[in-house]
Amino acid sequence: MKKLPHTNEETFTNHIEHIKKSQKKQLLILCLIPAALFFVSLSLGRYDISPCTAAMIMISQICSLPVTWTDVQETVLLQIRLPRVIAVMLVGAGLAASGSAFQGLFRNPLVSSDILGVAAGAGFGAALGILISGDPIIIQLLAFVWGVIAVGIAYGLSRVYKGGSSLILVLAGIIVGSFFSAMISLVKYVADPYQKLPAIVFWLMGSMSSTNWKDVYAVSIPIISGLIILILLRWRITILASGEEEAHSLGINTTRMAQIIIIICTVITASGVCISGIIGWVGLVIPHLGRMIVGPDYRHLLPVSVILGASYLVVIDDLARTLTTQEIPLGILTSVIGVPFFAYLLSRKKVGWA
Repeated sequence: MKKLPHTNEETFTNHIEHIKKSQKKQLLILCLIPAALFFVSLSLGRYDISPCTAAMIMISQICSLPVTWTDVQETVLLQIRLPRVIAVMLVGAGLAASGSAFQGLFRNPLVSSDILGVAAGAGFGAALGILISGDPIIIQLLAFVWGVIAVGIAYGLSRVYKGGSSLILVLAGIIVGSFFSAMISLVKYVADPYQKLPAIVFWLMGSMSSTNWKDVYAVSIPIISGLIILILLRWRITILASGEEEAHSLGINTTRMAQIIIIICTVITASGVCISGIIGWVGLVIPHLGRMIVGPDYRHLLPVSVILGASYLVVIDDLARTLTTQEIPLGILTSVIGVPFFAYLLSRKKVGWA
């Protein structure tokens, strides 16, 4: 008995199932990248620690293993490299996810995680903390607080003028960012040129050289919680990226959803910036790279942005501490690599921006 030919509906269903399976395979492969980079990063540095030894040292903290490493290797790994790598991956994932969410919210491919002035506000807070105290806790606290305040001012301005449209909000963020950049210049002008000013300049260029477990504990909860919420809201962001009319027709309160996304992204970005300094281009470039891999659907793009952001920044951090004898600030490397890469992405006409 001959089989009947497939109908158009069956063909379409099979095509959709094939796409879903392909996307699951891509996501699984992408998940292996940060896992591999994690152990490679732990092995890089002045003291030789292989990825296998690094894995055994960490496993030994849970169950007993025969000791084949030195005390110095264990101390370096657990107290210096491990918290740094974890913090770098958290910051990279947070910046990339926030940039991706903002691009969907504002329906603008050129916005990033600091579009509302959070980075400039955090930079001013950190510069102020260095000027008046120098205590790392004070610096991080002021950086976080002023980053949130900057976004609050931008949102308040957008509500005063023209009812808070997306375009006005972006323009308000640019205004606030410029204002706090000027305030940073003022703090640098009055700072002691021999002690305070170099510390301010180094912080603004971005670095994870002094990261410890206290920093990881401080930012892990807000960043991880924010990432989970964004991923749970990813299908709503997909609808918002399609336009307000379509979102309204599907029963989504666009104003409230925009407020929620802005708050979450602000907390994530401010938490990352307060321990890393200002690191540019991650929240702009990584979402576009994700679109090249999985397309513009935020149900897939947000998780992929998290994975790629963590992987990208940990590679940048590895380069920063291994290229030369003196560590290179992260902000310099992300700009040097991000600018030409983003120019290449813009030249690809087939990339979707929605």
